[in-house]
Amino acid sequence: MSTRIEPNVQFIREMQAAGGESLKKCYQCATCSVICPLSPEETPFPRKEMIWAQWGMKDKLVNDIDIWLCHNCGECSDYCPRGAKPSDLLAALRNMAYKSMARPAILGKWMSSINYLPILFVIPAILFLIVWAASTGLTIPDGEIVFSKVFPTLAAIDPIFILVTIFVIFTFIYSVGRMLASFKEAGFVPSEDSPGFLRSLGAVIKDQILTHVKFKDCETNQERYLGHLLIFYGFVGLFIVTAFVATAYWADKFGIIDFATPMAMWNPVKILANVAGIALIVGLVYVTRMRINADPKKTVNSYYDWYLIGVIWAVVITGFLAQIFRLADAAALAYIVYYLHLVTVFMLFAYLPWSKLAHLVYRTVALAYARQIGRKALHD
Repeated sequence: MSTRIEPNVQFIREMQAAGGESLKKCYQCATCSVICPLSPEETPFPRKEMIWAQWGMKDKLVNDIDIWLCHNCGECSDYCPRGAKPSDLLAALRNMAYKSMARPAILGKWMSSINYLPILFVIPAILFLIVWAASTGLTIPDGEIVFSKVFPTLAAIDPIFILVTIFVIFTFIYSVGRMLASFKEAGFVPSEDSPGFLRSLGAVIKDQILTHVKFKDCETNQERYLGHLLIFYGFVGLFIVTAFVATAYWADKFGIIDFATPMAMWNPVKILANVAGIALIVGLVYVTRMRINADPKKTVNSYYDWYLIGVIWAVVITGFLAQIFRLADAAALAYIVYYLHLVTVFMLFAYLPWSKLAHLVYRTVALAYARQIGRKALHD
C-alpha cells in the first residue's frame, strides 16, 4: 500500500529555528541509531526521527515518545559523518514541546526568544519592588541586616511563592495530561499485563533520576553526567533548606517553636544551604564549560539552553553575594542583591513548565510511561 506524504514546510522551518537547522544534512546512514546506547532494538531512534523531520511529518514527531527517551548526551552527533546533529534535532523537538504543551501559550513564546527576556525580568522586578515599597518605602532599613524587614516572609514572600507553586503544579498536571494523551493517540498503550504507572515511575526515579546512570552510558561526554548530577543534588539540598525554613517560620508564627533568620553560619541547615550552593556552582562550571567548548559542527548552542544556565548562575551568585554583603554589614548592597535574588528565583520557577528544566518532569513521566509499555533501551 502506498501512503501519501504531505510535508509540513512550516513545521520544518520551526524545527530548524528551534535548533535543528542541520537536519537536511542527514543521508540516512543509521550511525546515530547504531551508536546510541539508549536506543531500543525495535524501531530505534534517532534515525526515524531524522526521516520524519526531513519530510515535515509533524503528526509523527509531536506524538513521538522516543524524543523523551533521549538524554541529549550528544554521542550520536559526535559520530555523525555528515554533521546532521541528530541530538540537537531531538532537543529542538523537546523545546518545541515545552513551548506548546503548557498554557498560557504566551509564556512559551516569551521563553523562546531573547527579545522577550526583558518582559520575563520586568514581571518579578515590579512585583518585588511593590513589596519593598509597601514595607519600607523603597528605603534601606537601619540596624541589623534582616532581609525580612524589606521582604516580609509571612506577609509577602511566602504567599507569592505559594501561588507560584500552585500555578506551576497545575500547569504541569495539564501539560503532562496532554503529553500522555498524545502518546496514546499515537498507539502507545499499555497492555493488560503491564506494570502500573506508579510502579514504573518509582523504578525510573530510583534507577535513573537519582543516579543519572543513563548519562554515564554516553561515553563521549562525562562532563554532562557530572554537571547534571551536581546541579540536581544542589537543587535537592536547597529544596530541603527552603522547605525547612518555610515550615519553621509558620511554626514560629503559631508558637510551636522559636525561629528567626538569619541563621548562624554553623547551623546545620545553613551549612547544607552553602554546600548545596557550592554543588550548583561546580555543576554549572561543568555545564557552562561544556557549552562554551562545544564543537559548532556537532552541537547547537541555542538561547533556550543559555537562558536556563544563565538564570541558575544568577540565582546562585545573587544568593551568595547577598550572604557575603550581609556578613560584611553592607546594608544597601545586601538588600539590593537580595532583591535581585528574589527576581531570579521567580524567573527560574514561575516559568518552569516552559523552560528546559521542565524536562525533569516531562522526561521522568515519559520514561515511566515508556517503561510501562515496554519501550526501553536494548540493555535495560
